[in-house]
Amino acid sequence: MPAASSAPESTVARNALVILAVIAGGTTLYALAGILTPLALALFLAVMIDGFARVLARWMPGVSRKAALPTAVVLSILLFGGTAFFVAQNGAGFASQLLTYGPKLDLVIAQASGLVGIRTPPTVSGIIHGLDAGKYLGLAARSLQAFASTALFVLVYLAFIIASRRGWERKAIGLFPVREERQEAVVAFLRIRDGVERYLFVQTVTGLMVAVLSWIAMAAVGLHDALFWAFLIFLAVYIPVAGGVFAGVAPPLFALVQFPGYGQAIILFIILQLIGMVIGNVIYPRMQGRSLNLDPVMVLLALAFWSAIWGVTGAFLSTPLTVMAMVVLAQFDGSRWIAVILSADGDPQQLKNRMPNEPPDATHPHPTPNVNMGRTRSKRA
Repeated sequence: MPAASSAPESTVARNALVILAVIAGGTTLYALAGILTPLALALFLAVMIDGFARVLARWMPGVSRKAALPTAVVLSILLFGGTAFFVAQNGAGFASQLLTYGPKLDLVIAQASGLVGIRTPPTVSGIIHGLDAGKYLGLAARSLQAFASTALFVLVYLAFIIASRRGWERKAIGLFPVREERQEAVVAFLRIRDGVERYLFVQTVTGLMVAVLSWIAMAAVGLHDALFWAFLIFLAVYIPVAGGVFAGVAPPLFALVQFPGYGQAIILFIILQLIGMVIGNVIYPRMQGRSLNLDPVMVLLALAFWSAIWGVTGAFLSTPLTVMAMVVLAQFDGSRWIAVILSADGDPQQLKNRMPNEPPDATHPHPTPNVNMGRTRSKRA
């Protein structure tokens, strides 16, 4: 009898320790957000650049494996620099154009207030005059300073991560001197890398589809700044759920302010909803397959959790961070039940697995983890 009753008690105690560790880990992540968010972004960019390099080595005949990484770094810098220049060129004009729609905004607010029974609706000028300009200008200045500081730290971290990437193989030997343990660690790392890279690849391709089709629809109805709206939609797609809502609702709301009637806004709303439904329900599932194996409810909870801890950065990284957490938690008996809850099919080991040097756009399936892959990497180490 004592032997039979000790097992449940040890299981309960172990699960309680895991829950306490999760709470302590979340508290630590929240407290150290200023330090950890630049590092997380840098790791995210490093994985993206590494996958980009392998795609270049595969599809660009003149690019060797040694030249692929420097080429990917240079192209990424040019891409991010061009993005920053585009936002700077169009953002100010976009904001100033919004101010010219004050009378139409007052009309829309008055009509919406009449529907809900408000007799004296607010006006745009009244809302602006009621704001403390000095307070919000100070907040904007501090936010801009924090963004510049975070961007600088991200670049520094990214440079050191790329420069020291070869040293991690020797560190793996020191951390896991036993070959079997090192094999399991390598396989777990490859699952994390493949899941994140596949997520980035699918989100980027589907985001481009949504942005291009949305730009065509917005340009067809004559919406101002259609290209800038398409760029905002492309960025928003990386945020689960909220990005799709923004892509389908924000441009039609802007059309309500720009056009005198409601026809263009209604047509644009219907077209954007159709684009989101087709890509989100047909193309996206076919491209993603079982590469992430995350439960949709857990994706929503992860978005809320990481947004509460790390703000906008957490919202962008919520899915990759959850994939990483699921793979790590699945490696230990005490925390495997959390990984099972996070997974879509109850088997957290079924993340899509590929060979170490395979680019993220490869599509052939590997239904089970390939342990021989770990042996190959460990012999090289």
